[in-house]
Amino acid sequence: MASESAEDPKVAAAVAAAEAAGPPSGESVRIDSWIWSVRLVKTRSLGAAACKGGHVRVNGERVKPSHSLRVGDEVRLRAETRERIVVVKRLIRKRVGAPVAVQCYIDNSPPPPPREAVAPAGIRDRGTGRPTKRDRRELERLRGLGGPTPFGGHAGPGGPGSSGDPDAASGGTDRRRGGSAGRETAGGRKTRGKGAGGAGRS
Repeated sequence: MASESAEDPKVAAAVAAAEAAGPPSGESVRIDSWIWSVRLVKTRSLGAAACKGGHVRVNGERVKPSHSLRVGDEVRLRAETRERIVVVKRLIRKRVGAPVAVQCYIDNSPPPPPREAVAPAGIRDRGTGRPTKRDRRELERLRGLGGPTPFGGHAGPGGPGSSGDPDAASGGTDRRRGGSAGRETAGGRKTRGKGAGGAGRS
């Protein structure tokens, strides 16, 4: 401890604060109080709930919130999205700041998972704007939405129900154009377009 004080005044101050947060001589510290004090959980009630749910182990054994800790005990708990494994270095019962908290245990926890591993699908970076049609097609393909649709065919570039064939799309355009040349009236008679009418009169 003396070497730590000589090397870094901030560490010395943190150690002193940790010792000041400890219990009076001879008194024990509860596990739910300790994991809250060293900032492994956000609230003491969450620490107690974790113990009751079997998510906190001391030296490999599940413990109740009232379990008394000792220096050298190994504490394992599931905190949010990662597992924490720490060895008790100092006993405290008052919540302290992060620089002081790390002086109270030896952290043997595995590294946290990368953000990409826990990010939900479909999240776009801020500032990229709305997805384009191409982006939406890629998202649908990744989500497996390119299969058969309720209207027949497959969801391709032409949208639901289309076959994805560009010739089919152009054929539809030709039919729409041809429809303007001959339309049926309410009486069932056909009227001709301007081009067809001119040819008939000649």
